[in-house]
Amino acid sequence: MRIKSILFSLMLMFSLCRAQNREQNNQKINLNELSEQFLERIQQGEDTQEIQYQLATLDMEFLVASLETDPQKLAFWVNTYNAFIQIILTDNPDLYENRNSFFSKDQITIAGNEISFDKIEHGILRRSKSKLGLGYVNKGFPDKLERALRVKKPDYRIHFALNCGAKDCPPVAIYTPEQLEAQFEKSTSLFLKQSSTFDPDKKEVYITSLFSWFRGDFGGKDGTRAILKKNGIIPTVEGIGLEYKSYDWTLKLNNFIEL
Repeated sequence: MRIKSILFSLMLMFSLCRAQNREQNNQKINLNELSEQFLERIQQGEDTQEIQYQLATLDMEFLVASLETDPQKLAFWVNTYNAFIQIILTDNPDLYENRNSFFSKDQITIAGNEISFDKIEHGILRRSKSKLGLGYVNKGFPDKLERALRVKKPDYRIHFALNCGAKDCPPVAIYTPEQLEAQFEKSTSLFLKQSSTFDPDKKEVYITSLFSWFRGDFGGKDGTRAILKKNGIIPTVEGIGLEYKSYDWTLKLNNFIEL
């Protein structure tokens, strides 16, 4: 009995030491800077295993506490999503042949949890929106992890910042919470000008399918027109028809841009 007691005490001490060391290591990490370094290393062709390990072994309480504001959450999760797209599809581009499976598969380890690209996009960044609800339908029962990590207020501009690996996706930029507003404005403007075509004779504008797939995020057709006018794509919101372009899903990686 005494031997068992000693063994139990040793195991308990070992567990406490590991937890203490993990907490001390976590306290040295700035998560937003870590996500920025993740993309910087990818862009420079450097190894990212250390950063992937740090993300995988984060303490969940530390993760939640460190990303307090929406700008912190948005910058961290957009960078992390874009980084893992580059890593996973560079290693195995064949995964893109079944895109639905690719995006829904739990294959990203964050704070000891296996999560999917869909979890990041629709659960965390879109605040528990249904993937197929056109931006109008909330998830029925978001899990505890999603509720703990998701943004307080969704921002439609994430759709012009997330890079899903396809040719028609927005390019990859490195986002920081301090500059996020200006960066989102610039990335939105650049992407819309590159992907939109206005025909003044027909009074029609041809736009990315993102506006159709997530129309509720943009405030429907009226909201879409307002966004297009704000970014100089159309001269007025009155009498302008919307036409959605086909999306080019050709795989295109390493499409980086500086904002």
